[in-house]
Amino acid sequence: MAERLTAREAIAALTDRFTESAAPAESAAPAGDTGGDGPLGWTGYAASRARAAARTGEQESVVHGTAVVGGHPCVLISFEFGFLGGSLGQRTGDRLEAAYEEAVTRRLPLVSLIATGGSRMQEGMIALTQLQRVARASARLREAGPAQLAVLRDPTTGGGWATLGAGADVILAVPGAQIGFAGSRVRPADADPAAYTAEGQFAAGSVDAVVAPGELPAVVGSWLGLLARPDAPPSPAPVPAALAAAEPPKTGWDAVLRARAADRPRAGAYLDAYFDARLPLSGDRCGGTDPGLLCGFGLREGRAVAYVAQCGTATRPAGYRTAARVIRLADRLGVPVLTLIDTPGAANDAEAERAGAGAAIADAFAAVAAARVPVTTLVIGEGGSGGALALAAPDNTHVTPDSYFSVIAPELAAAILKRPPDRVRATAGQLRLRPQDLVELGVARSVAGPRADGQAR
Repeated sequence: MAERLTAREAIAALTDRFTESAAPAESAAPAGDTGGDGPLGWTGYAASRARAAARTGEQESVVHGTAVVGGHPCVLISFEFGFLGGSLGQRTGDRLEAAYEEAVTRRLPLVSLIATGGSRMQEGMIALTQLQRVARASARLREAGPAQLAVLRDPTTGGGWATLGAGADVILAVPGAQIGFAGSRVRPADADPAAYTAEGQFAAGSVDAVVAPGELPAVVGSWLGLLARPDAPPSPAPVPAALAAAEPPKTGWDAVLRARAADRPRAGAYLDAYFDARLPLSGDRCGGTDPGLLCGFGLREGRAVAYVAQCGTATRPAGYRTAARVIRLADRLGVPVLTLIDTPGAANDAEAERAGAGAAIADAFAAVAAARVPVTTLVIGEGGSGGALALAAPDNTHVTPDSYFSVIAPELAAAILKRPPDRVRATAGQLRLRPQDLVELGVARSVAGPRADGQAR
């Protein structure tokens, strides 16, 4: 079990400084309450609130205000689990809505430090409808532009997870935290407990990273820097330099062999050479991850760039959905996008079909097509059919000398045309898939070379 900090301990551990905002104006009692025991007249509720206030020093289950983390300003929400289990009631909703509105007005990102058991039973449906208020406030902030970042503490369950937590743009969790829509007392008796942990949610694609408490200030501060909206319209991300200096291949089959070479530089090497620092985003928020796709935001020469990079494997539906999520977030924040193409094609096994391969690829195509920010693409290895094209910029794609891009793999083309195996090489030539062919055809704008000084930047 993760360490349970109070709301103010969590704030102190994260922030450079914090200024609490005044509690919003509220009626003397929640709607329908005529005797102090809430809208349901729940006997003893007023006394429970009084004991919670005396024990924690708080008047509600959330504290909010403006903060600075790693030198970056934000609006901050922190839950007090000691106050009735960090539950959401009407007055909690008042404070959460006020925090979102402050983020809209100040045009600041919102950071939520969540520790909650869900909606407050003593207020019944009045408590549950606070989730609609939070969802509405979150949508308003998203429309205004600023990012939303959640830190999932122990526990994060119920409506708090299904609104502030899972609805954030970037979701971090502390190790061992209980996370799930169902709290520990209402889960099926035979439920796998690992599924309700930070680590389990990360594996399922619902959490971007599990971060040790001591690392949270640096990680959250870095994310706030990367997610800040630029003051001017973004210019395209520079084309990465090719890492393997080579003359263009002589034949189509030579191009295929180079792109498939085991010692060819891969996406990780390109990202390391391109960025000064980067932070990952992981998962499609639908229960899936793709280890063959690297996504996130990075810093290059002081400027944020979002990236989506294929790693040479067949891209799975979860990978395309993750890529679309990252591209849309970058578009909303005004951050340019870099995509690195390297895949033999989209995964086409039965599991991929059941996971919605077609819909996921279509969503990736749509995200790139609708992006208002510039997208830069570099093909660094295999460009296999629509599985590669889905992540390629239509008007700003470049290729390395050790890459190819083809409507279909030459072996498959030969098979469809009922050609014998010894015609595969000739078929590769007919497909005009070499880097220089792609430039001549207008599919690519250039063949990327190394930096003039020989360094890979």
